[in-house]
Amino acid sequence: MDFVVQQVKVSPKFQVVIPKPVRESLGLRPGQRLQVLSYGDRIELVPVRSIGEMRGFLAGMDPGFEREPDRTLGA
Repeated sequence: MDFVVQQVKVSPKFQVVIPKPVRESLGLRPGQRLQVLSYGDRIELVPVRSIGEMRGFLAGMDPGFEREPDRTLGA
């Protein structure tokens, strides 16, 4: 995972330009939607991915963890 740090300036219309190295590292495209999350003094932009892009992103996840009794199948 790349770690890119850049500074941007908020325009009078409250717009920011995502720097090219960040756009390229995330594969962002013009018109792509982003979720805006704020907490504390932070703002995060998270790309919204289509269902097709999400296919297989949990591959290799270990489903063998212990569940709470009210969360098991057939309970």
